[in-house]
Amino acid sequence: MPSPTFVPRLLWLCTAALVGCAGGGDAAPNDEKADSGAASSDGAGDAGGDGGGGGPAALGACDYINPFSRAAECKAYTGSGWDQAGAEADCSSPLPGAAPGALRWGEDCDRSVILGECAIGEGEPNATVLVFPGDDPAACSGTEIGCTFAGGVYTPAGVCAGGGDGGDGGGDGGGSAVFVPFEQVCAAPLAGEPAGASDGEVCTWQAISACTEPGRKYTDYASCEPVYTQRPYWAGPSAGSASPDDPRLDDPAYLAELSWATEQVESCACTCCHSTEAAPAAGPSGWFLEDGPIWVDGLDDDGLAVLAGWVDSTAFGAFDPAENNGFDRSTTGLPTSDVPRMQAFLEGELRRRGLDRDDFAEVAPFGGPLYDQLFYEPSACLSGQGIDGAGALQWTGGDARYVYVLLPESQSPGVPPNLDLPEGTLWRVDVAPTDAPLPSGLRYGEVPAGATQAAPASGAPSPLISGQTYYLVALRDVYQPVTRCLFVAP
Repeated sequence: MPSPTFVPRLLWLCTAALVGCAGGGDAAPNDEKADSGAASSDGAGDAGGDGGGGGPAALGACDYINPFSRAAECKAYTGSGWDQAGAEADCSSPLPGAAPGALRWGEDCDRSVILGECAIGEGEPNATVLVFPGDDPAACSGTEIGCTFAGGVYTPAGVCAGGGDGGDGGGDGGGSAVFVPFEQVCAAPLAGEPAGASDGEVCTWQAISACTEPGRKYTDYASCEPVYTQRPYWAGPSAGSASPDDPRLDDPAYLAELSWATEQVESCACTCCHSTEAAPAAGPSGWFLEDGPIWVDGLDDDGLAVLAGWVDSTAFGAFDPAENNGFDRSTTGLPTSDVPRMQAFLEGELRRRGLDRDDFAEVAPFGGPLYDQLFYEPSACLSGQGIDGAGALQWTGGDARYVYVLLPESQSPGVPPNLDLPEGTLWRVDVAPTDAPLPSGLRYGEVPAGATQAAPASGAPSPLISGQTYYLVALRDVYQPVTRCLFVAP
């Protein structure tokens, strides 16, 4: 029977908001289940019901509590391949870390008051529809982005149907659902602090993977508001905390290292979600610096292994240390200005728990859809996708903010700052978050008003050669693909 198809793991580890969709390998993304008819500019809005019970009839429904959002959710089993035994097995473990759900075979999810619903694998034997109960507009953005990650089609309802964007972006953990590109800001040092390294100023990227200068606080020199758009945020409980009589609290050497590691975290955008002083009003996401007396205990084993570099998290992207005030994330998942020292501290915590690197040898690289996207293997474009005789690029699944044409052997685009322009990118056009996205039909090499050309840096792209194969990628937003396929130039 089908495995679970939607598992949003909204665990904000400092590397980035670590969002994954485990168990979702059977869910077909929009580009793999595109309609065989003409290209659509609004295909994302045509499927999955109307948020009010207009979707496919359900064979059964699973009610469960999302352990990360702590919110009630319901999964409707709509595919013809589901039977009661398969649904019971799926509902017994609806999400990693979740308590078993309650299956109501022969019934559907309650849609009386909902934020929206997410159709996964529509038309497939293992199709499901996730229904999100609630009436809090602050949750609109998170549910939509989570659905997109799962390769689903989201239909807002209730308070979200009116354009709810998850709040005002100023403290409720929502903000704009549109990714705000990284921007470097420079400012004079705070009174009493030494001169900055950039002609006396302190220059900091407003980015999820960025850090200000060592010894300074990120929130003094950059805003967290753009960061909240760069990965979905969700408040969640920490894994635990140390007892007041923990022997580490009587070890001056240990406390010195803990203080240094804390200062390192404070210098980075980690604090936007992992400090009560900076996190949105809903609270920090999992572990947080004020979770005393030893905040490291707030990380579960997997999270700590990611931060220590025992589990690969390169799919979340990283700055060159020279561009990030000396902070490096190439070895440890946690950015640091001293890799050996940080790794020794975090590895010490893992070994204190009786864990060794071998315990994580079989753990897949962390990143869920971010990792999968990098190694996605495109197939031939379907009808309504690719390029027409006039040189217009066609895609399905909705409008796009990022459009790529790449060589066919190119790695798929990932997240900025280092994975979003893979080798072999012939042309890329971007749309600013304040402007409307592009409909299908963009002519290769022509940059429309309101868009910018990100590749090549200047001049026209290399002309397409008739009969040659190319890779088309259209993204609804960063890490949100709508079409990825191979076309042959006419």
